[in-house]
Amino acid sequence: MVADTSLTDHELGLIDAWWRAANYLSVGQVYLLDNPLLKIPLAIEHVKPRLLGHWGTVPGLNFIYAHLNRLIKARDLNILFVTGPGHGAPGIIANAYLEGTYSELCPAITQDIEGIKRLFRQFSFPGGVPSHTAPETPGSIHEGGELGYSLSHAFGAAFDNPELIIACVVGDGEAETGPLAAAWHSNKFLNPASDGAVLPILHLNGYKIANPTVLARIPSEEIRALFEGYGYAPIFVEGHDHFQMHRKMALALSTAFSDIAKIQKTARSERNPERPRWPMIVLRTPKGWSGPKTVDGQKTEGSWRSHQVPFSNIRAPGHLQLLENWLRSYLPERLFDDLGRLCPEIAALAPEGAKRMSANPHANGGTKRRPLCLPDFTSFAVDVEAPGQVDAEATRVLGGFLRDTMAANKANRNFRVFGPDETASNRLQALFDVTDRSWNAEIIPDDDDLGPDGRVMEILSEHTCQGWLEGYLLTGRHGFFSCYEAFIHIVDSMFNQHAKWLKTAREVPWRQPIASLNYLLTSHVWQQDHNGFSHQDPGFIDHVINKKADIVRVYLPPDANTLLYVADHCLRSWDRVNVIIAGKAPSPQWLSMDAAIKHCTEGIGIWEWASNDRGSEPDVVMACAGDVPTLETLAAVDLLEQQIPELKIRVVNVVDLMTLQSKEQHPHGLADNDFDALFTTDKPVIFAYHGYPTLIHRLTYKRTNHHNIHVRGYEEEGSTTTSFDMAVRNRIDRFHLIAAVIDWVPQLGAAAVYTKQAIRDKLVEHERFIRTHGVDLPEVRNWRWKGAQRPATDAFR
Repeated sequence: MVADTSLTDHELGLIDAWWRAANYLSVGQVYLLDNPLLKIPLAIEHVKPRLLGHWGTVPGLNFIYAHLNRLIKARDLNILFVTGPGHGAPGIIANAYLEGTYSELCPAITQDIEGIKRLFRQFSFPGGVPSHTAPETPGSIHEGGELGYSLSHAFGAAFDNPELIIACVVGDGEAETGPLAAAWHSNKFLNPASDGAVLPILHLNGYKIANPTVLARIPSEEIRALFEGYGYAPIFVEGHDHFQMHRKMALALSTAFSDIAKIQKTARSERNPERPRWPMIVLRTPKGWSGPKTVDGQKTEGSWRSHQVPFSNIRAPGHLQLLENWLRSYLPERLFDDLGRLCPEIAALAPEGAKRMSANPHANGGTKRRPLCLPDFTSFAVDVEAPGQVDAEATRVLGGFLRDTMAANKANRNFRVFGPDETASNRLQALFDVTDRSWNAEIIPDDDDLGPDGRVMEILSEHTCQGWLEGYLLTGRHGFFSCYEAFIHIVDSMFNQHAKWLKTAREVPWRQPIASLNYLLTSHVWQQDHNGFSHQDPGFIDHVINKKADIVRVYLPPDANTLLYVADHCLRSWDRVNVIIAGKAPSPQWLSMDAAIKHCTEGIGIWEWASNDRGSEPDVVMACAGDVPTLETLAAVDLLEQQIPELKIRVVNVVDLMTLQSKEQHPHGLADNDFDALFTTDKPVIFAYHGYPTLIHRLTYKRTNHHNIHVRGYEEEGSTTTSFDMAVRNRIDRFHLIAAVIDWVPQLGAAAVYTKQAIRDKLVEHERFIRTHGVDLPEVRNWRWKGAQRPATDAFR
């Protein structure tokens, strides 16, 4: 191993030159349109008409990057660079250019004066690249808009990557967020024997957009105590002088990487089960370091004023000269030759090939993605000989499938299940037959299913679970996230950013597809009889639907066999966000596996065994999406056939919610003629839906018969009550659905008046019964689909 505890004067000079080159290219990206190497005096026309971007964090990122490169070469390390300060993209792009990666991936950005000009022009410019790290940024797995998630992404990347080290820069503004605060605890889940390592670098430059940061204004002793309490061993690097800081940083990084190597060697050779105290670095530098000290008489370097563009009105007196002086302070003539190529001695500081952080294959995780080894989902099927005659817990059945998926991929170490302390609650505990929960803190004899090699990741922080999973997926692996439906909203913003990442990554030619992000939302809105109103919110679906059609999918399997099919389908997909909503309570099973496969393949269809309109036009279409809406719809149909046997009813079940959109809006959407064939062009449609009713109207508003679609769904009514009463309160129960049919089928008229009176009486009886006995009416609890006596369709022969 090369001794690297101190820098020679020559090494120091070269590292400082790299830092200056990266800073020069960073400033140029923000400001310059032309004259990239100042071959002539700077003029107004050389400056961009709109100045967009961020400078304050960039020099610190460039400083860290240069020193990490030295360590990579000295110790032959494999380092992935994650930058929390996402708007530091000018620096990350600059370093990728200096390493040559940018030109390899974007051949138009050549290693010469013209290439530098194009590099500058494209930044934050129409038709160019964003001002934050994004899918277009080589070496990045972390979107600049995701403030607070860098550390959880870093740990997600480290899981099951034993040779990888993630250097994660945490900005001091980012460090104030709740997600980041929780993510520090990720060190209790990292196994040094089989996982990689994360080196957090807390970058304290003092300011956010317009205010000081909390951690920058507390003493170093207090910061040390804080992070020692988190379980880290902090190393401080503080100062202003460039050359002294270079020496301090070289020593700090050498110490940190030596400590990481020692921890891993001990864990891997001695199988030491004790949790190590991982190193971290606390780096204090001035905001806007090496930039203008003052602008118009006001302090800029070391101030919030350098956060974005230190001065933007380039026509103001003295500003053009100030910019030229700033750029020339980096001595570009000593960094680049006359053709605009980086001087060979400086260029030699970059690692080679895949060792370059901007070319690390883990940052383009699709190149490392391998298909999961999946068991035959049909072998877990619930035996359904006739609809509705057997009960099962859908997610418990799924647990067996996930258990065998975990077992089949254990040797490959490329599949984990994530969730906030709810794996067993969500009936997925079969996973614990083959793996523990990941845990690298204290374990006492009373604990169940905990261990450092566990592959179920549970922490009571949805943010951290999502961040871990995203980091895991973005570096080429597969995962599954189960969560209570109401609380998945906690990660709304994270979902949003990941969906945007996937959409953009598809448009970047060198980005390879990654495994889909798969959500299972259970303990859903209709199963909260013991939790109450606070646990009732199906609105995540509405949020998801807003994203690009080729990215998102929403599935509402009505029973266990359809859930198995959907889960298998989702785990085989890539570059998607799949949302599956399924119940965990015992409920009737409707479809045999053969019927489930046929139904789910189409995503929507007529349930002929529940309909009586074959050979004629229906009087009403009873549509349903979701397990409880399906149950209540079928119960309503059963009662209608007894009360109004002449009524022609068609039952349509929706598994893939996107089928309701037109083919032009979504690739899974039904063509208009197919939609009309299912829902008719002029008959009333009573649609019982799992979530907020308005979404169905949004999805179908262009359809021919939209004016006849009457949706019942969640109406923000609920409490701690019986499961059936939840349906009653929101008017999707069987009785309200029957009343809706009577209201909207005009020919029933007076013939149904007694049925409607009976419904009102039954609802009064229901209310009195649950308040007296605390449970639902026996006829509700014990209801079975009576249509089972009909002749079987092909699906059940």
